[in-house]
Amino acid sequence: MNRHPDDSPADAEATRLIHAGRAPDRFGGAVNIPPFRASTILFPTLAELDNYDPKMRAVRYGRTGNPSSHAFEEAMAELEQGHGAVSFGSGVQAITTSLLAFTRQGDHVLIADTAYAPTRSFANGILARAGIVVEYFDPCIGDGIRNLLRPRTRVVFLESPGSLSFEVQDVPAITRTVAAADPEIIVMIDNTWAAGLLFRPLLHGVHVSIQSATKYVAGHSDASLGAAICARPDHWLRLKKAAVELGACAGPDDLFLGLRGLRSLPTRMRQHQETGLVLGRWLAQRPEVTRMRHPALPGCPGHEYWKRDFTGACGLFAFEIAPVPRPALAAMVDGMRHFGMGYSWGGFESLILPSTPNSIRTAVPWDGGELIRLHAGLEDPEDLIRDLEAGFDRLAVALANP
Repeated sequence: MNRHPDDSPADAEATRLIHAGRAPDRFGGAVNIPPFRASTILFPTLAELDNYDPKMRAVRYGRTGNPSSHAFEEAMAELEQGHGAVSFGSGVQAITTSLLAFTRQGDHVLIADTAYAPTRSFANGILARAGIVVEYFDPCIGDGIRNLLRPRTRVVFLESPGSLSFEVQDVPAITRTVAAADPEIIVMIDNTWAAGLLFRPLLHGVHVSIQSATKYVAGHSDASLGAAICARPDHWLRLKKAAVELGACAGPDDLFLGLRGLRSLPTRMRQHQETGLVLGRWLAQRPEVTRMRHPALPGCPGHEYWKRDFTGACGLFAFEIAPVPRPALAAMVDGMRHFGMGYSWGGFESLILPSTPNSIRTAVPWDGGELIRLHAGLEDPEDLIRDLEAGFDRLAVALANP
């Protein structure tokens, strides 16, 4: 990374992300670090072979790290202002490795009821079979988390906002309460919605911040990539050791794409936010919409915490409509011109996804209507509005002619 004298002014965030993890002087002046497709690493002497130290981020074997992963991890640590990062092949791999790194048989884990479905699947499956007790809690619990802590609680896992129903958690209240009860408990968060840019969990008492860099960091729907970032050296090293033991690593080409996407992240996020707010405010005026679930708009659960703790919004949000027959819902969403239907988000393209959170909620039953999640891409907002308007028209026709 290009460094400035200590007495120079601090660079703006967008500037720092342009330069983070780069080393043109090491690669013939190339602006981008090339992808390192290497498994075998040679050592010139036995002494160098014997003196490998993972804390020095040295290269030993392709799976344990190489210049591509080191550059990506340096840039991600810069983004989230952490001690270091560990890169993974996907966000799910980052989540599962982080949970395994800090738990053992007999431990108790608390997970927000808004957690990403694959997180719940792993917790209910592999963690439970390993003898780890999993309990879900109301994401709006705040300092009430104290009533759920047990002597064997080892991890509190947050996701804020939830990626389906978008409740924003009072993260500072939770971390203060947990630290006061037992400073050894690890607080983790899935920070994918904020892309590490709009919310800095490590500055609010969280120990491990995880995100799927597949989403906004890569930004082009062409990479499978995840990263876990932690605040203190001992947490980083524990995650790194767990990743090596589990064989978890990211491919060089995905790392290259993640670094490429990171350079334009602040610029893209501003457009995602702008378009998402245009759509959200328009939807809030529609008679079909019974509730908006956009963290940056009033009425979303935890909106006040978003205003206090976040510096902006991304393009992912949802709205509710009254329950409708499945064929009528299909008439609305099947004919979209610009909104594709798919499970991912964070790319340049807009997406639409009907969802039923009641199927994955256990601590707080879902009492909302038909939930439709949108990802506002980089298309012109007026084109997206026309697409949604036509969808509502199709819905009305289908309801009138069952």
